[in-house]
Amino acid sequence: MKKIAILLEDLVEDVEFIYPLYRFMEEGYIVDVLAPRTGEFLGKKGMTFHASKRVDPEMVDYYDAVFIPGGYAPDRFRRDKETIEFIRSMYKKGKIVAAICHGPWALISAKIVKGKRITAFFSIRDDIENAGAIYTGKPVEVDGNIVTATDPKAMPEMMKILTAMLRER
Repeated sequence: MKKIAILLEDLVEDVEFIYPLYRFMEEGYIVDVLAPRTGEFLGKKGMTFHASKRVDPEMVDYYDAVFIPGGYAPDRFRRDKETIEFIRSMYKKGKIVAAICHGPWALISAKIVKGKRITAFFSIRDDIENAGAIYTGKPVEVDGNIVTATDPKAMPEMMKILTAMLRER
């Protein structure tokens, strides 16, 4: 049984959190919502979401993938040492690391993008390139175990790719 961690913080882009949550559940995966603290979080569009577990870098071996939604949440993820270490450790262990929209900001802070092909919302292109990555601007990009996407319109393609990658592991 595959286990997925979805990161959560205040001002997450609602659809970029909820769509993968239910899509992974539809596939039969165990899905945990992780955040710097447990409890309620407010989405950018006003929905309320719940994190049942705190992010803990020691939990990396338990998960097969981490999904990082966008909105303003990634700027908050960047400020949390445990969240960044969790992402970095997932990457180093060859686990799938997925990020959409502004989510690659967290990948930059985890220092895992140098030399990688990355896509994201166009407004963070400079950040991606300044971190040494190659910004492609494609709706979805896969480079090794990193999967990135631009925005909610890219989510169906992104989720097809992610579920296929998870089936192969």
